[in-house]
Amino acid sequence: MDFDYAPEDLAFRDELRAWLAKNLAPGLEDREWHRRLVAGRWAVPEYPARWGGRDATLMQQVVFHEEMARVDAPVPRNTIALYNIGPMLLLHGTPAQQERYLPKMVTAEEIWCQGFSEPGAGSDLAALATRAEDHGDHWLVTGQKMWNTFGPEADFCLALSRTNPEVAKHKGISALVVDMRAPGVTVRPLRELTGYEGFSEIFLDGVVVPKANVVGTVDGGWRVAMTTLTFERLGTMKLGIQLRKRLAGVVAIARRTGKDRDPQTRRQLADLAIQVELMKLLTYRALTAMLRGQDPGVTLPLGKLQWSYLMQELAELALETEGPYGGLYRGSRHEPPGDWAYHCLYARMTTIGAGTTEVQKNIVAQRVLGLPRGF
Repeated sequence: MDFDYAPEDLAFRDELRAWLAKNLAPGLEDREWHRRLVAGRWAVPEYPARWGGRDATLMQQVVFHEEMARVDAPVPRNTIALYNIGPMLLLHGTPAQQERYLPKMVTAEEIWCQGFSEPGAGSDLAALATRAEDHGDHWLVTGQKMWNTFGPEADFCLALSRTNPEVAKHKGISALVVDMRAPGVTVRPLRELTGYEGFSEIFLDGVVVPKANVVGTVDGGWRVAMTTLTFERLGTMKLGIQLRKRLAGVVAIARRTGKDRDPQTRRQLADLAIQVELMKLLTYRALTAMLRGQDPGVTLPLGKLQWSYLMQELAELALETEGPYGGLYRGSRHEPPGDWAYHCLYARMTTIGAGTTEVQKNIVAQRVLGLPRGF
């Protein structure tokens, strides 16, 4: 791995820093922030210039996330579309699909959600029961999806559906673009542990989906799903680069409360600092493999695991270090800075999102350790 930035990477960084200095302001409303990102072509710099990006290399994407973390910049809107579905469309979408969907994905004029998990198909995604029946010029889709981020506001859903029940379960799935305003689509918000409704469940009751809305090939949806999940897991690793900022927040609490002189707290902080640095190195390893045209392999599930653990451990240590006031929630009169009570609850999601911890461990066990299934 080469840790030195090339001259073009440094120029990329300097341009981004100058842009952030002019455009990032406290209290900026999220729609206005997204508009500025789009105008500056910083919403998704890794996209081709044709679709509003900068053709940023993988190393420049690392630089981008480091700089955004340095100034604690908000994320763009429509993240499921920008980070998961859009990159997949660039690989598997038809030119007509790219032309139709990508521009409004980037501007967030059209919000997307992802319809993968179901009540009986979470970790075993291929067990999904949502079915799409062939009616000549369209599919008729019936089923239920769970844990859909942005479900209530989404305009479209990339939904996995069973189009061929006669073949092996991985081989009879298709990826369909479902119009969330079509007759037969019902969205029900799900209240989380945090008190917010960031997830939802979607009910599909005889929803008409045009044949042109198949992404990839009919019965080839498993490949589309794995591509989408690969981008999602790579995205969590890039977000892991930003954990340095969160670690700095925990260190600030320790200094403010005097816990930075406590040997146990110092050991915990040192351990987390090492883990955060390892997260960055693991990300570099995955990106280096991809730069060389190689499969990053088990680096992705390992990185996803590392991100999950660190998100939770940093929040838990923040509350422990803060003391009695640490558990006060948003809106409480004496809530300390940092929003750590919320982060501690929200971080439980990282055990599930982008593939459960158990699934990632199984991948490592089978692909690295060579253990048999069911061991």
